[in-house]
Amino acid sequence: MPHTIQRTVAQQIVEAVKDVCNHDINFIDTNGIIFASTNQKRIGDYHEIGHKVAQSGEGIEVETDNSFLGTNKGVNIPFVYQGEICAVIGITGSPEQVRKYAYLSQKLTTLILREHELDTYERTQKTQINHVIRKLIHNGYANQPYVTEFLKSHQICIETDYRTILIKIDTHTASENAAFNAASIEKNIYHAFEQTSSALYTFNYPNEYILLLEGREFQRWRYLFELLAKKNAWNIKIGVGNSMPLSKLHYSYKAAKLAINSLFGEEHMAVYDELDLELLLGNITGDVKEYFLEKTIQVLSADEKELLKIYFSTNMSLKETCEQLYLHKNTLQYKLDKIGKETGFNPRKFKEAVILYTALKMNSMM
Repeated sequence: MPHTIQRTVAQQIVEAVKDVCNHDINFIDTNGIIFASTNQKRIGDYHEIGHKVAQSGEGIEVETDNSFLGTNKGVNIPFVYQGEICAVIGITGSPEQVRKYAYLSQKLTTLILREHELDTYERTQKTQINHVIRKLIHNGYANQPYVTEFLKSHQICIETDYRTILIKIDTHTASENAAFNAASIEKNIYHAFEQTSSALYTFNYPNEYILLLEGREFQRWRYLFELLAKKNAWNIKIGVGNSMPLSKLHYSYKAAKLAINSLFGEEHMAVYDELDLELLLGNITGDVKEYFLEKTIQVLSADEKELLKIYFSTNMSLKETCEQLYLHKNTLQYKLDKIGKETGFNPRKFKEAVILYTALKMNSMM
């Protein structure tokens, strides 16, 4: 069966050719019907010479207008693609003037058609990848021949260990940051993904970017994501899941989400394997979490919670906390004592500080 050229693509081709030769161009199908033309009135007309060219495979020149049905003077040549005649290109004008454009029009048509097919293939591939990744991260692999066939066609073993690298744009922080540029950040994210040479990445609405990376490759490319987190510290958070076979990748995706939820203070990247307290907190029921927070830090203002975060991030150093917050030591001590009275837990005593630290961690993970 002859290769079929879509009408929209054919129209793009005739307009491109006319830009070069400044003559009207017709695309004629193998039945002699004009299906694309720089002269819109001719679309749908029968072209007798075009039909003959399609049948014979030989080019035909016409010296005068209307000497054949639906045909003006010009040059008509077969367009051969993948070994078959799939259309006829008709260039209107004196054969002496337009003959030189015949070969050019064939070459230009081939280039545009190949470019279009490549774009279509890449879009199809991306759609397939998006679908497969979503199935894998949401435990939709079971009884999915489509997923199995896709992985097989790309020589990917379902039992190979992969990590989920999850990048979330922090829309709340980003909206407050005047320097935020979503397009620029997305470009940086995709650039990092592409450098790993893994084709398994996608965007997950509304704000997640997901890369599936072979487990053994993560340490090699870890610096890319650390650098990405550092450069976009106020706009993104990165969580790296544990290494799991693709058939169980939904566990790695959940682990990556937990890693992101564990981020605390000025942290912007976390690896699931390196978590400790967060592993426990991530498995506590919502009711227990709410009750614990109510008993501890619920009474604190946002500013007081932020002060505690910085205080704990400096290993409870009064000096460093004062430097970061531009506070006098006496003022900081007063604020810490006030927090102790409000919560019943003194942040300057290690055992009680642990309870407040745990509550802050839990609150950030919620």
